[in-house]
Amino acid sequence: MARQGVRSGQDCAKVMLLLLASTLAQHGASGQQVKVEPEVLSYPGQTVNLRCAFADTTGIQLTMVTWSYEDKEGERMNIAVLHPSHGPNYPDSPLKGRVHFTQSPPTMASPSIQIDDVYMTDEGKYICDFASYPGGSKQGTTQLIMLSKPQNSATTITVDAATKSMVVARCESLNGRPEAQIRWVSTANGNATTTSKLGTDNTVSITSEYRMVPTPEDNGKDISCVVSHRTQATPESFQMKLKVQFAPQVTIVGYDNNWYVGRTNVLLTCQATGNPVPTTVQWKAMTGEMPETVQIKDNQLKVLKVDESINTTFVCEVKNRIGVGRHQITALVRGTRLPEKGATTGSIIGAIIGVIIILAIIGTAIAMYRKHRNKKLNGDGPPKHKPPPPKKNNNTAGRPVITSDVPAAEEHPLQYYSTQDAEPVTDLDAYHDDDNNGVEGGEHYHAAAPSGWDDPRNDDAPPFYERSGDEPEDRRRQGPNVGREDSFVSPAMFV
Repeated sequence: MARQGVRSGQDCAKVMLLLLASTLAQHGASGQQVKVEPEVLSYPGQTVNLRCAFADTTGIQLTMVTWSYEDKEGERMNIAVLHPSHGPNYPDSPLKGRVHFTQSPPTMASPSIQIDDVYMTDEGKYICDFASYPGGSKQGTTQLIMLSKPQNSATTITVDAATKSMVVARCESLNGRPEAQIRWVSTANGNATTTSKLGTDNTVSITSEYRMVPTPEDNGKDISCVVSHRTQATPESFQMKLKVQFAPQVTIVGYDNNWYVGRTNVLLTCQATGNPVPTTVQWKAMTGEMPETVQIKDNQLKVLKVDESINTTFVCEVKNRIGVGRHQITALVRGTRLPEKGATTGSIIGAIIGVIIILAIIGTAIAMYRKHRNKKLNGDGPPKHKPPPPKKNNNTAGRPVITSDVPAAEEHPLQYYSTQDAEPVTDLDAYHDDDNNGVEGGEHYHAAAPSGWDDPRNDDAPPFYERSGDEPEDRRRQGPNVGREDSFVSPAMFV
């Protein structure tokens, strides 16, 4: 028994699924059999074509076609009927006289209709319904959307500076269909409120107001109203400036707190801003009467010569239609002139640091330049100077000691040698005595150790022989005598 109950439940579920699938299939087939346009756009006064066709009438008999209109409240009314025997008929409706079938005579398979001089109130759903045998009723729906380009405008509202929120700008999009969208762009701190109103012809009017607490600082700020609508290719923008009226804001400039007796031609200027523009400027002295050495012209007060009578408070009053603004300054007359202010400690320290940085940069540049120059001059070859000849000291028992004598470098200046079309070189093995510059027959020696220095016959001779004209030629050619076991050190080797 239990098994039979389960089986019967499964069978019922299968039947329900089959019925549901059959219903969906019929609905899909119906939607495919009746061809209509899902949406049609139109402006008032135009002619609208609402097309409808039965896709395949094979095995189906069309008995009647009915066009009906459904408004936004859901009420439906017939506007056109087509019978294969009785022909077309147009029942009473708001569209009677303006609606008719497009073909004459109309056909049951393609009963499209046309509406002339459409109104905004004609917007809604239009249903094309086929009565058929044996398929029953099959229908398709077209949504007619009426478009109306709105009239857009925007303006600012002149307000007085206040402490409460008020409307400072208004933007309107009137008689549009569908409803327009409005947004605000401004640097002012405010917010917008938007209202809509439905017209008698099914159009919609939108009004948006920008509200804020206006201050003098808000005067002249940019504000824009941007209107977007389906009939516009791009949003329409209205750029404006806020208009906030306020009493004059006054400031006196020119007093430097250094009015001393005898100073001449000091000037005070009364500066004021206001909306509307200030109309009058008036100077007053708190002591009552203006000193005799004072001259007033428009918004300037000039003191020809400072004396004790200038020791008072000057007041500047500026008026416009909104109100009065004032500012005052008290002049203190000094007996002597204040010393001029020197540079502050911070500026002095800053200047010193700047000089140090500049000097460091210059020093670094010079060092790098010298290093680069020396590297370029020296290269990888031998040094470019000729070391001075060594001297021999007899401070040991009969054995000469060669030492480096720094003054010898001064007695024998450096000599440079070069060859044409080649890199400059220095002959380190040649030595030329300055005392022999004027003697004929002077010779240069080209050996690391002159041959005369290796002669054992000259162990007791001084390091250098003086070259005189009465000495033998061989003696004059001899250089310092150094033993084979002794070492020769030149000043260049100590570097």
